[in-house]
Amino acid sequence: MRVFKFGGASVKNADAIKNIGNIIASSDMPLVVVVSALGKTTNALEAVVNARYDKKDDPLLLLKGIFDDHLSLITELGLDDKELNDCLKDSYDEVIEYLSENDTGEDYDRDYDQVVSSGEIWSSRIVASWLINEGLRCKWVDIRKVLITDTRYRDANILWSETEARVNFVFRAMEADFYLTQGFIGGTAEGMSTTLGREGSDYTAAVIANMLNASEAHVWKDVPGILNADPKWLEDALVMKNLTYREAVEMAFSGAKVIHPKTIKPLHNKNIPLVVRSFMDTGDIGTIIIGDEHENEDLPVFIRKQDQILISILSRDFSFAIGDNISRILSLFYEYGIKANMVQASAVSVAVCADDDGRGIRRLIEELENDYSVIYNTGVEMLTIRQYTPEAIKKVCGGREILVEQKTRRTVQMVVKA
Repeated sequence: MRVFKFGGASVKNADAIKNIGNIIASSDMPLVVVVSALGKTTNALEAVVNARYDKKDDPLLLLKGIFDDHLSLITELGLDDKELNDCLKDSYDEVIEYLSENDTGEDYDRDYDQVVSSGEIWSSRIVASWLINEGLRCKWVDIRKVLITDTRYRDANILWSETEARVNFVFRAMEADFYLTQGFIGGTAEGMSTTLGREGSDYTAAVIANMLNASEAHVWKDVPGILNADPKWLEDALVMKNLTYREAVEMAFSGAKVIHPKTIKPLHNKNIPLVVRSFMDTGDIGTIIIGDEHENEDLPVFIRKQDQILISILSRDFSFAIGDNISRILSLFYEYGIKANMVQASAVSVAVCADDDGRGIRRLIEELENDYSVIYNTGVEMLTIRQYTPEAIKKVCGGREILVEQKTRRTVQMVVKA
C-alpha cells in the first residue's frame, strides 16, 4: 500500500486532472490518493467567510462564483455524471443552509471550517468522477467520516485510536483498486467539519500512511523536489535529493512551504519514506526523506516567511524577570490559534514574530494590552538560513534593516523589514 497526495496546483484545471489520471494509471496498486481543493479555492472560500463577518461583500454571491467555477470544470472535462452533479449541488446547498441558519457570527473558526471544507469535497468528487470515467476502479471516500478530530476548529487534533480503526476498516476493504479522499479536513464525532491547519493535506496523507503501515508516501508538487530555497525568490535554488526526517522537520517549522510541519512525525514513527516529486516530470524521483543522520550540511537552506508581524510585549512593572508572564503570553498565542514563529525574551520584554492573519492577531493584541505595553511592526519578513555562512546571510539580508536576530551553531533567523 502506498499513499499519493496531490496538491491544489495539480488539480487546478482539466489538463492537470487528466495528468493525475495518467500518473495513477501507470502506478502499482493498491493506493490511497489524497487531493486538495482546486487551485486557489481555499483562499476564495476564506473570502466567503470573511465577507460574512466584515459585511462588505455578499458571501452567497462569492460562494456561487466559486461553485460555478467547479461546474465549468465539469463541463471542460466532458463529464455527464448525474450523481456527481447531485452530490455537488447537495454540498453547495448545505453550505448555503449553514450560512443562513448561523448568522450570529459568534464563532469564526467553526464557521470557517464548515465553509472552507467544501473545497476539498467538490474537487475530490470531480477528480473521482473523471478517473472512473476513464475506466479506473476508484472509490471515493468522505474523510470527514473517517478522520475523527476534536473541536479545535481550524487547527483540529486527530483522535488517534478512533481514526485508526476507521482508516483500516475503510481503506483495507479492497472494494476498488484505489481509494480517493480529501486532505486538510476531518470531522468530529458529532458530524461537524474540521480543518487541520492551512496546507494540511500533506499531514492527512502522512497520518493515513502511518495507520496503514504504507510502504511509501508520495507528495506530488509543481517543483522537482525540495529545494534549498523558493525558486520564485532565489532563481539559483538547488534540489536536495536526500533529506533526513530531522532536517525536513527543521525546514518545515522554519517556514518552508513544500511540506506541512506536522507531516514528518507520523512517517518517522513507522520509518516510512516520504518522496516529494514533480507531477510535471514523473520520470524524476525528486527528494526522498528518510533516516536520522544529517545530510547536505554544506548547502545553505534559505527560508522566507512573508506577511509577518513582530509583536513586542513589555512589562509595566519589571515582572518578566520572574518568568510566569512568559508562559501566560505564549499560552495566549496558543489560545488564539496564533503560531509563534520566533520568540526572543529579555528580562522585561518578549518579542514574538508570527503570521499576520489579520482578525486573530488583532484580537490577541487587544487581550495582551489589558496587562502589558504592546508595540508591533507589520509587513515584516522572517528569514531563516540553515547551514548559514557569512556569504549566505549577505545574499538575502545585505542592506536590509534587521529588527530581531537569533543564531545557533547551524541556524540563523532574522526578522527584517520587507
